Amino acid sequence: MSNTPEGYIHMNKTIITYLILLSVTLLSCKPKQNMVYVSKHDMTEEVTKAKFQGLHIQEGDVLLILVSALDEIAVKPFNLNTVNKVGSDSGTGINQYVQPSEYLVNEEGYIYFPVIGNVYAKGMTQVQLKQDLETRLKRYLADPMVTITLKNFNVSILGEVKDPGQKESVSQKINVFQALGLAGDMTDFGDRTNVKLIRTGDDGVDQIVNIDLTRSDIVSSPYYYMKQNDILYVQPDKNKQVQANTNPNRALTFQIIGALLTAGTLIVALTR
Repeated sequence: MSNTPEGYIHMNKTIITYLILLSVTLLSCKPKQNMVYVSKHDMTEEVTKAKFQGLHIQEGDVLLILVSALDEIAVKPFNLNTVNKVGSDSGTGINQYVQPSEYLVNEEGYIYFPVIGNVYAKGMTQVQLKQDLETRLKRYLADPMVTITLKNFNVSILGEVKDPGQKESVSQKINVFQALGLAGDMTDFGDRTNVKLIRTGDDGVDQIVNIDLTRSDIVSSPYYYMKQNDILYVQPDKNKQVQANTNPNRALTFQIIGALLTAGTLIVALTR
């Protein structure tokens, strides 16, 4: 290109165009926000409100129930899985131990308990069911003690987490952050301000709620502690959504245009 005024004007236009394109590219790279959990509000008051209310039994739950009492022979009919220790005398009932029996909560909400028959369990906490069974068993046993454990405590964590899937927890007292920990925590693209929780209510109807994990008052929410079969879905943030909806050839096109503009600028500078 000649060193004419028209050549300088054309070169300046090329450089300006390149700078504009570069500015648009930089401005479109919006910085990630809301990366910190419970960053909003003072937690001093809210933390004191966190209280685990206990799980409510649902249909389809598998309960491990163990009945014990002073009279080991009398208690045998109430435990399905009575097992004798090696070397013990099975005829005397001495030195016996038992494993908890499994009880499935059916569609009507009942479990079938030995001798007693049908016992309604749906909607109860484990403490409530324990008290109910112990009261019933006092007709047959002196000072009965019932231990109940939920066998199938599972939650599902999906979306923008590092290890999505169904997770099993050994503890039934698990909050939303511990649940995310089972999935390896969120990725950098997870939207911490709008996590969806899908939960089946006691009436059998599924409900969907949005949780903002950047707010400290999450600990006083009824959705802070997880329930069995809960589903957490971590949505991608806006940057990830834009990236996913963008034509895959668009980025390559911008790269090619940028390379051509750079080459053109160098050529103009060398021909001055």
